Amino acid sequence: MNARPSLNASPAALRFANRRAGPRLRTMNPWPSILRRLAAVCLALPLFAAASPVPAASSTPQAATGAPKVLRIPFVAAETGFDFAQVSDLYSNVAIAHIFDSLYTYDHLARPFKIKPSLAEALPEVSPDFRTWTIRLRPGTHFDDHPVFGGKKRELVAADVVFTFKRFFDPALKSPHYSGMVEEGIVGMQALRDAAEATRKPFDYDKPVAGLRALDRYTVQFRLENPRPRFLYLLADTPIMAREVVERYGAAVMEHPVGTGPYRLAEWRRSSRMVFERNPNYRELYYDAEPNADDVEGQALLAKLKGRRLPMIDRVEVSVVEESQPRWLAYLNGEFDLVTVPLEFVNVAAPQGELAPNLAKRGMRLSQGLLSDVTFAYFNMEDPVVGGYTPEKVALRRAISLGTDVGREIRIARRGQAIPAQSAVAPHTYGYDPAFKSETSDHDVPRAKALLDLFGYVDRDGDGWRDLPDGRPLVLAYASQPDQISRQFDELWKRNMDALGLRLDIRVGTWPEQLKQARAGQLMIWQLGSSSTTPDGQGGLQMAYGPGAGGANLARFRLDAFDAVYRRIDTLPDGPERLAAFAEAKKLLAAYLPYKYNVHRVAQDLTQPWVVGYRRPTFWRNQWHMMDVLPRE
Repeated sequence: MNARPSLNASPAALRFANRRAGPRLRTMNPWPSILRRLAAVCLALPLFAAASPVPAASSTPQAATGAPKVLRIPFVAAETGFDFAQVSDLYSNVAIAHIFDSLYTYDHLARPFKIKPSLAEALPEVSPDFRTWTIRLRPGTHFDDHPVFGGKKRELVAADVVFTFKRFFDPALKSPHYSGMVEEGIVGMQALRDAAEATRKPFDYDKPVAGLRALDRYTVQFRLENPRPRFLYLLADTPIMAREVVERYGAAVMEHPVGTGPYRLAEWRRSSRMVFERNPNYRELYYDAEPNADDVEGQALLAKLKGRRLPMIDRVEVSVVEESQPRWLAYLNGEFDLVTVPLEFVNVAAPQGELAPNLAKRGMRLSQGLLSDVTFAYFNMEDPVVGGYTPEKVALRRAISLGTDVGREIRIARRGQAIPAQSAVAPHTYGYDPAFKSETSDHDVPRAKALLDLFGYVDRDGDGWRDLPDGRPLVLAYASQPDQISRQFDELWKRNMDALGLRLDIRVGTWPEQLKQARAGQLMIWQLGSSSTTPDGQGGLQMAYGPGAGGANLARFRLDAFDAVYRRIDTLPDGPERLAAFAEAKKLLAAYLPYKYNVHRVAQDLTQPWVVGYRRPTFWRNQWHMMDVLPRE
């Protein structure tokens, strides 16, 4: 059965949803032939469409005139810290991506995507079986100055790469990325962790590991237990750290980032304000990119910015503004240079998907597109009320899913800026199938009530609310945040559950607090979103992989059948067999329903007329250094 965009979606959402979403191969010169087979597997059309022309770039750097170039942007949620190994939230990772570098990065203008060297000197040398990856580092890359380096310039070397990857396996760190790293199968790393756990001694960072070696000062080699044709994606999404900094600050390293990236953290007021300043040690790098030949916007940006020394902006000021109205008004007042239009104001900023005339007259620029993300509510599978794998527990979760009116959510709360999600796999990633249809998007209240009745979830005491099959009160504890848009979703949840006769207890807390509780397995139900960080859709399925419970797997779902399919997806080359495994995994998740997948969002981004070079990244998170800010008139 083909899945079509909901009629509740806006005209703009329908336009993006109807673009061809099937995978295709794309040659990425100058990739060696062995890597060219990886190719780009994503959408054939640009992720974001621009609605107004690119402003001219200044030929004279503003800093040269004595006035620093400042970019001012809002975050809609607070950061949790600046140590990649310990965080998993989007906003912390955006900050981290501008302080640290990975071995590889994404071309800012290439679509669907192209990976190119960053800290590495060239693309990896890869064995024919995809089990040995050898990377040569670019000499002369230095960390930001810090007293821990003894007043000397500190060059990034192969030992830093080894240390960074070892940290994910340190049991004391409890990294949310650990389960994903285990699946990469770096030879000897799990044994090193097991030894630390068995002896209850500190993790031995100095013990050599066969699968992770510094061959010389600038060469690092990974040896993997199994073929990993997509290992490059991990190398493009792992910021490299200095051991001295980690050892100096210990648990407080989350608050003291020292990297090789274009910016350094200059000021920080937790959950309120971050200021990033140009890193004076940033390597000599100039603007270059490879937009598609038919990408008019990308070609215009390249023509205006090619050859400029990076970063072009001297200072980035980030304010955490969780409430939509003050964030929107601050942008209109010129206090922010770019903003993702809050849902409440989408029809004001872009009625019918077109930039409002009053904003166009002010020279603002609109970009809009379907995001590579998914929103969902997870059920804690260890919770005695909603968790479990027995028929009556599955029936309760399925009833909640069937009673959830996603169409109303799209119409009312999201103002038409979304399409229904059928699975965890996000648009623009390999494995996303626009024709796939699952029960997770169905809204059928009579069927939901029948399921509840059949399995004994009935009102036994006459108070108007259903009880558990054993007669105890049934209360759904739903975690939420205090901002206005969260309150709108709370109202939708309350309306949906009231219609089923299910009592809902809404428990409000801040985002960092809720995330901490979620990882500890202390929340029953929580609704949030997940954005893709690589071009491969397996990242969405990782949320249900058993060994990742408490990390990426917030639902703590453990099913041997699913884990086996997940591991097949992990090792198979791209092709029909792997896509069939994706479909099997999706069906298992739809059957057991540890997650209720809701929507894929459409975003509307506005930039002020003085901002040049903004283009929302598809998977990557670093872009400030690729932008320019002109003098404000």
